Amino acid sequence: MLKAQKILIAAGGTGGHINPALGTAGYIKEKNPDAQIVFVGTADKMEATLVPNAGYELRTIEISGFYRSFKWEDIKHNLGTLSKLLKASSQAKKIIKDFKPDLVIGFGGYVSGPVLRMAAKMKIPTAVHEQNAFPGVTNKALAGKVDRVMLTNEKAKEYMKCKNPPVVTGLPVRGDLLKVSREESIAALNLGGKPLVLSMGGSLGARPINEAVFGMILNKYKDRDCVFLHATGKNGTSFAHDLEEKGVNLEEYPDVRICEYIDIPKCLPAADLVICRSGASTLSELQVLGKASILIPSPYVAENHQYHNAMALVNNNAAFIIEEKNLTPEALEKAVNELLADREKLAETGRNAGKMAVTDACERIYDTLCEIVQE
Repeated sequence: MLKAQKILIAAGGTGGHINPALGTAGYIKEKNPDAQIVFVGTADKMEATLVPNAGYELRTIEISGFYRSFKWEDIKHNLGTLSKLLKASSQAKKIIKDFKPDLVIGFGGYVSGPVLRMAAKMKIPTAVHEQNAFPGVTNKALAGKVDRVMLTNEKAKEYMKCKNPPVVTGLPVRGDLLKVSREESIAALNLGGKPLVLSMGGSLGARPINEAVFGMILNKYKDRDCVFLHATGKNGTSFAHDLEEKGVNLEEYPDVRICEYIDIPKCLPAADLVICRSGASTLSELQVLGKASILIPSPYVAENHQYHNAMALVNNNAAFIIEEKNLTPEALEKAVNELLADREKLAETGRNAGKMAVTDACERIYDTLCEIVQE
């Protein structure tokens, strides 16, 4: 049992930080229904919506990141960030003094920095969770101050100087992901015995992925050797219309299915091959379900961490990679054709991904938190 009734969780900026924090909070509440959990974030990022919607109180501080260039606009931004950073420490201290937590946990994002530093300074048990194979700047800076560093990928410890030995806990995945079996998913999608190639670029959509998949579909849609299910994201809403302008009548080709969003828990179990980015949450889902994938890391993220995430799978023969700089419809089509033609290689890649899965991440995180509170 976790001997902490009041828990403060700092997470912000992106769903990659916030969703694992919410998953952990939910598990803690299952084990300790009387626990009081308060989140710290910012008022203008995703946490401002996601945290209250999940039923938790959110207290806010002002914080932003530094830009790594010497453009005048970026210099002005960095001066503002420095000013916010000085204020954020006092804001974090006030929140901690008011709430009086028994435990403080950080899940990354700039907001974690001042909160966890202040908590460690005040001798409150602290832990951070790092989602990526290449750790973020904030967690790298905190590693030497907090009581425990929890990792999704063991590779990350090579880049962190930790106060105490880190522990690999894995990354919590959405609870409904395992509720639909592969057979149920296949039946619901009516695949007609054909393999499913599922492609997506995130909620907004990734233009390079949309363009490459568009070209690949144009070349392959008459083959009828698989079902394409592509999620365009918010910024790709003209995808289906553009296909039809190129002569692909979607009513005549039911094996080409285009939508803005897909229900991941309902569709992913049926996939034979997934084409996607390599954010930590996405990779954890692929591993839990044992899915073969062609990963296209985003080169626009901090520390190029998606590339490192992808290579952790690639080096275990658990995925394939096409860097965005090498991404063309022809390159993607070639990779897809080779895998569809070698079903054993496709299956083996999925099995290798499954071997990397951590299915009890929430339990491991919970046990780690119990340890540091008792120390």
